[in-house]
Amino acid sequence: AGNRAADAVVRRLGYKPFGTWEVDGDEYTFYRLDREGWAKRRRKLDAGERQCASGLGDTFLTLREPPFEPQPLPAEKVMAHDPSAWDMDGRGQDLFFLSNGHISPVWYSVLARSGYFPVKELATFRKLDSRLQGHPTTHEGLPGVRMASGSLGQGLSVGIGAALAKRLNGDDRLVYTLHGDGELQEGQVWEAAMSAAAHRVDNLIATVDWNGRQIDGDVDDVMPLGDLPAKWKAFGWDVLVEDHGNDMDRVLAALAEAKSRTGKGRPVVILLRTEMGQGVDFMMGTHKWHGVAPNDEQAARALEQLEETLGDY
Repeated sequence: AGNRAADAVVRRLGYKPFGTWEVDGDEYTFYRLDREGWAKRRRKLDAGERQCASGLGDTFLTLREPPFEPQPLPAEKVMAHDPSAWDMDGRGQDLFFLSNGHISPVWYSVLARSGYFPVKELATFRKLDSRLQGHPTTHEGLPGVRMASGSLGQGLSVGIGAALAKRLNGDDRLVYTLHGDGELQEGQVWEAAMSAAAHRVDNLIATVDWNGRQIDGDVDDVMPLGDLPAKWKAFGWDVLVEDHGNDMDRVLAALAEAKSRTGKGRPVVILLRTEMGQGVDFMMGTHKWHGVAPNDEQAARALEQLEETLGDY
């Protein structure tokens, strides 16, 4: 007890103290595994390590995306899914479509840690003949991936199709999609938004990572989106705005609220206000890390800051 260095190491491995006892005259601190905190931190490390090892960009995207894809913790509270029964149809299960596919490192980590494929396969990220390419594809046969998402703007259309299929099949499960705000500059998104409202696709929840930045600069400088909540409302959607999109508890609460609004004749969209590179001082407040991988020193510095400032990572 009282060894600060040892305590810091143990905490970073995902353990929390739960008591101090005296044994043979010496005082010891006992720790138990914080499974939820460890799982969150491990997914961040998976994604960051794979991205840095590849020497390619989109690194800080993996450090900020709210992980509400199917995963062991905490999203089993959100989505009904079974890795052992995975197929392309997904009948009787909630479906997730990643539209902004360039955040593939965190998506692959989530899938692996959820049991869709071996964790050791993460080491093949972006290598020749790997199933884990920079943008997810279907022809590689990777469990958990139901659409190729290299081209932005297509995920909402796919999600609508899947939601309509569930309606035709009498399947009461939900469909989720995730989008970047820069992606909303694609015209197909708004065609799909009109279609979803027109067909009353009320078993669909779309979420927008509303961070205000994209690869070429701030969204407002590249192509302003205007009043985003008003725009989605004008397109006939039920709109939720969450101003704390990097706070997992707030994200889960928003998802729970969104689920309560399904089945009422309108598709639902959650607009999550987030910060790119959240928790890393040299990545926040700029778009410049969108397409750049940090070197080893920068990666270590980033992960160290996440450990200290976010705690559960």
